[in-house]
Amino acid sequence: MHSLPLLLLLWAVGSNGLPAATSRMQEDDEKMVQKYLESYYNLRTDGEQIERKRKSGPMVEKLKQMQEFFGLKVTGKPDAETLNMMKQARCGVPDVVRYALTEGNPRWEHTHLTYRIENYTPDLPREDVNNAIQKAFQLWSAVSPLTFSQVSEGQADIMLSFVRRNHHDNSDFDGPEGQLAHAFQPGPLIGGDVHFDEDETWTRDFRNYNLYRVAAHELGHSLGLSHSNDIGALMYPHYFHSGDVLLSQDDINGIQTIYGPSTNPTKPKGPQTPQVCDSKLTFDAITMVRGDVMFFKDRFYMRVNSHYPEPELNFIAIFWPNLPSSLQAAYDIVDKDEVRFFKGDKYWAVQGQEMLPGYPKDIYRSFGFPRSVKRIDAAVFEEDTGKTYFFVANKYWRYDEDKQSMDAGYPKLIAANFPGIGSKVDAVFQKDGFFYFFHGTRQYKFDPKTKRVLTLEKSNSWFNCGQN
Repeated sequence: MHSLPLLLLLWAVGSNGLPAATSRMQEDDEKMVQKYLESYYNLRTDGEQIERKRKSGPMVEKLKQMQEFFGLKVTGKPDAETLNMMKQARCGVPDVVRYALTEGNPRWEHTHLTYRIENYTPDLPREDVNNAIQKAFQLWSAVSPLTFSQVSEGQADIMLSFVRRNHHDNSDFDGPEGQLAHAFQPGPLIGGDVHFDEDETWTRDFRNYNLYRVAAHELGHSLGLSHSNDIGALMYPHYFHSGDVLLSQDDINGIQTIYGPSTNPTKPKGPQTPQVCDSKLTFDAITMVRGDVMFFKDRFYMRVNSHYPEPELNFIAIFWPNLPSSLQAAYDIVDKDEVRFFKGDKYWAVQGQEMLPGYPKDIYRSFGFPRSVKRIDAAVFEEDTGKTYFFVANKYWRYDEDKQSMDAGYPKLIAANFPGIGSKVDAVFQKDGFFYFFHGTRQYKFDPKTKRVLTLEKSNSWFNCGQN
């Protein structure tokens, strides 16, 4: 499974496929690859440019290591997906650690730690910086026995500062973009300290780089955590700001492995990243989007198309920052190039990556649902008829997109008109004239013309998982 954000520009112009791997890298890409592998995968070159051999050699082996970490296809070649991954903003801590400040797995031997903010970025008011750092520490204290307090002078366990380029720690920053920050593992002197690149623009929202989000990640390193290859984890090395800053269950498991469980009587749990080949995987919503099938689960989408056999897993917010998580239904209207997403009694409409103005809207005024309908379970647009089917509990409505009104005589029972799929639908989409209904871990391929179920498969059969 690969888990990188696609080149979004391709979607903006309506492309359905991924870019082809480049046959020959440009010189600047060669240098970028070498520098990336030196910085994050301990490629040793002694400052000299090394020749990249076709099938073997240190660069090929390090490329394979990097591709395996990020869930890319392991080829040892710097293809377009690998280059795209390398160009994303990220934490400056290596994915393969070159050194440790203390032997073994570093940890703090005391559970109450002090921190000090040595200087402040001019990008934000001091109060906003203090709040962001305090909230970042609170994320970790809520799930562990650790506690933190701020001091205003002297040496603290964890010192935080905003610096540029060469700042005398053997880990120079690289200017705007690229490395955002880095932190050192627990230990004496510089151990635990966090450095933010002042060449970045720091914010308190989704623009540029959210200080709270980056600080929370870096403090994970300060407490002894390394990078995670779980894209849903806060300790994933690349920067994603998908709205709320959350510790995943992977993050919680990591910190509790080092310091033990939280003293909180209510044991905290974090969200888990969907595993596409989990035979128990279910979906919140599914729809076609510009020829590709997109499956939605919690904060994530899984995308498949005919050009790439494995699913792409990433945050919904990568494409649509204003959409909520845990969507409940979605459908696309091909001739309008429009996709509609539903949650509760509200819905949103997008074209490509663009959110259409005036949304969210309510389902009562737009579609004429009675107030007794509190949510839509699933929806699908039928191209041949111009009708949209909405599934709610054990009934369904039919909506005429041209007339913008509900057809008379609805709702009707699902079981009566869609025989064989049961009486409850979690998600549905149309492809090549067939409806694909999902309920729990089952998927039904349904022919709307003959009103027959053609095949019964597992819900994740689209994901090239083999037998699972």
